[in-house]
Amino acid sequence: MCDDDHGNGVPRRALFVTGAAAALTLGSVTFASGADAAGGPGTPASGTETRTVRGTLPTGSPDFVYLPVEVPRGVREIKVAYTYEKPSVPAGTAGNALDIGIFDERGTDLGGRGFRGWSGGARSEFFLRGDDATPGYLPGPVRPGTWHIALGPYTVAPQGLTYEVTVTLTYGEQAVTPKPVYPPARARGRGRAWYRGDCHLHSWYSDGRRTPAEIAALARAAGLDFINSSDHNTHSSHPHWADQAGDDLLILREEITTRNGHVLALGTDPGTFVDWRYRARDNRFGKFARRVREAGGLVVPAHPHATCIGCGWKFGFGEADAVEVWNGPYTPDDEIALADWDNMLVAAVRSGGHGERGWLPAMGNSDAHRDPDQVGTPQTVVLADDLTREAVQAGLRAGRSYVAESQLVSLAFTASGARGEHAGIGERLKVAPDTPVTVRVEAAGAPRCTVRLVTDEGLLFTSDPLPVSGAGTVEWRTTAAYAAYVRAELRHEAAAGPLPGALAAFTNPIFLGDAR
Repeated sequence: MCDDDHGNGVPRRALFVTGAAAALTLGSVTFASGADAAGGPGTPASGTETRTVRGTLPTGSPDFVYLPVEVPRGVREIKVAYTYEKPSVPAGTAGNALDIGIFDERGTDLGGRGFRGWSGGARSEFFLRGDDATPGYLPGPVRPGTWHIALGPYTVAPQGLTYEVTVTLTYGEQAVTPKPVYPPARARGRGRAWYRGDCHLHSWYSDGRRTPAEIAALARAAGLDFINSSDHNTHSSHPHWADQAGDDLLILREEITTRNGHVLALGTDPGTFVDWRYRARDNRFGKFARRVREAGGLVVPAHPHATCIGCGWKFGFGEADAVEVWNGPYTPDDEIALADWDNMLVAAVRSGGHGERGWLPAMGNSDAHRDPDQVGTPQTVVLADDLTREAVQAGLRAGRSYVAESQLVSLAFTASGARGEHAGIGERLKVAPDTPVTVRVEAAGAPRCTVRLVTDEGLLFTSDPLPVSGAGTVEWRTTAAYAAYVRAELRHEAAAGPLPGALAAFTNPIFLGDAR
């Protein structure tokens, strides 16, 4: 049970359970009617009213606790500020962390019809009104009814999480809500070509510290052709990217952040909301994965082996269109993700499931939030028919892509048969099991890196280091009977010990032989 003490004369109320198993609702915060606040019926409301709520959430609190706010007529703006105690805890014990957002009078049901914004733990206050809102929140009319402040106790210290929420209503005439303008779904491309992108970027519309303009400038400097804005659990940034797109930069969008992992909703229609208020045990992810696809997006689990709380992926990969194997500067988490992905490739070919949607392509992104995070480190390089949303997504879905640590690194990776058969990344070389196959890697921008070729049988070839110029060509011969697929890696020199050096690049596989 939570203590729930409403200041300013609002009575203390007990906590009660809503229909959602992982959510609780507190007693309501009430205000005088807009007419009463203004001096009587028929009188235009003006001025402000404030209420403060204090309480303590115990360990084991549900993921979401809703604080109802009864909003009267005549309100122009809602402002919410909150604080919470952060007591000392023993080493290895989670301290307090409390997220926040808001839903309007349309309610808190899954699907988000009433969603009006979310800032997680990135902000201590926010406002919204007809013509403006804090980044992370949606401007729009403040209609009368029961609104809900959503509190998300991410972690709770053994002492409990003591919080204070202050709600201020400003009365007055509603401001006009501007019609959103979104980035176009195409840029001026080069026809069928290799395009570079970073599909995991955070702005100040969630927990990032960069504006869309700053991110767009860094993307262009990193040699990117497309980016995916991935602010956590809010689509509020979508209209603010419109003036950053251009003939040279395609801008896509979104990320969903649950308590059991993060997933890119890559390239959804602008203005799309996809709910995140569920865990793997709730068996709801399939519904919202379908929502992503209905809105034109790809489902891409992000950093599946990240160690931060709530970051590891727990929903499985049955609904995924691709997986983010490399996230930011290369770390042991990425090495584990790469090995896990390779195991999935092996399972796919062993089960005969490497045809249409039978294997899961990999990609890499920076997950940049703030300085000194580098946009475009790494970046996914995709073969697409043009620089449009649909063409880029088609290339990613088909696995016609590789991941490079920067714009300086490039490679070409092909397999050819004895009779002129030819296949590239993400494709199949249809040859008989005993037909000789030549695998060729042409690398540039990778000084002293080694080329490694990995198959369903494991690592089968490692080259000598490339020259200091960073350019070189490597060939290896095999057969489809010996290797069901082959993929390439460029590795930096190892610092010490038996572990391989960090990646400079890696490819999606080329499959060998007739599909089984």
